[in-house]
Amino acid sequence: ISLTRILRFPATHRMYRPDWSADENDRAFGPVAAYHGHEYECRVTVTGPVDPRTGMIVDLAALDDVLSREVLDRLSGKQLNTDLPEFSSGRPLPTCEALASILYSRIASRLPSGLGLMRVRLAEDATLYAESTGDT
Repeated sequence: ISLTRILRFPATHRMYRPDWSADENDRAFGPVAAYHGHEYECRVTVTGPVDPRTGMIVDLAALDDVLSREVLDRLSGKQLNTDLPEFSSGRPLPTCEALASILYSRIASRLPSGLGLMRVRLAEDATLYAESTGDT
């Protein structure tokens, strides 16, 4: 059995390597080299045995606490390039792929005992998302 919780949050970023010139960044990344915002959607899928007493695999309050701390508190309303230590050096860039991978690691290490993380799906919009299953 799996369960998916969906969270939404606004954040801004840009694809810009500080070790490249502005022209190189413009050629490589086009319009996304400038700061721009997204209304991200994060889907976190967990798995575990069903508790016969509750009929659930997880106490939703416990899951929501982890997701609030690791996703919303860290990312909502942030400028990802500068507000997240993982991206502040300019490498890696705050792509969907990098964010999904980082979120997977952070969430997996903080889940309640007996609960497994199947995947983290992070979408920038309705046409683009990345998924991490913990395999890099």
